[in-house]
Amino acid sequence: SRDIFPNLTVHQNLLLGQKGKGKGSRWSFDDMYGMFPRLKERQHTEAGVMSGGEQQMLTLCRTLMGDPDLIIIDEPTEGLAPKIVELVGQYLQTIKARGISVLLIEQKLTIAMTISDRTLVMGHGSIVFQGTPETLRADNYVRKEWLEV
Repeated sequence: SRDIFPNLTVHQNLLLGQKGKGKGSRWSFDDMYGMFPRLKERQHTEAGVMSGGEQQMLTLCRTLMGDPDLIIIDEPTEGLAPKIVELVGQYLQTIKARGISVLLIEQKLTIAMTISDRTLVMGHGSIVFQGTPETLRADNYVRKEWLEV
C-alpha cells in the first residue's frame, strides 16, 4: 500500500516525514517539488483524492524527507503508466546518486537492471543467482529458467 495520510495535504504528508529540526538532511521541500513538479502543483490538495501515481510519488518523497541511508522499495512501478514508470527509474537513479542505498524488489527487469549495481534472483524462496546486471544478462540458464516466460 502507499500508506499516505489521505485527509492531509501533500505538504502536510511531507512534513510528517521530515527529519527532526537541526539534524540536517540531504532532502528539502524544494528537492521534492523539483523532482515532482506535480506534487508542488498539488501541495494544498488532500492526498486521498490524488491518482495512484501521484500517491506513489508522495510516498517516495515522504520517505526521503526522513533522510534515510537505505530505502526498501517493493514494486514501485506496479500499476503505473509507462511514462511514469520511466520517471520512477530516473528518480531512483537520483536517489542512488545522493548516496542512499536502494533495495529494490521489482519484476520489471528493465528498471531493475538499469539502476542496479548488484542483482539477486529468487526462486521458490531461495536465492538462485547473485551478481552484476551484466552477469545476469549473460547467464542464459538463469534467464530462461527463472525470468523468461
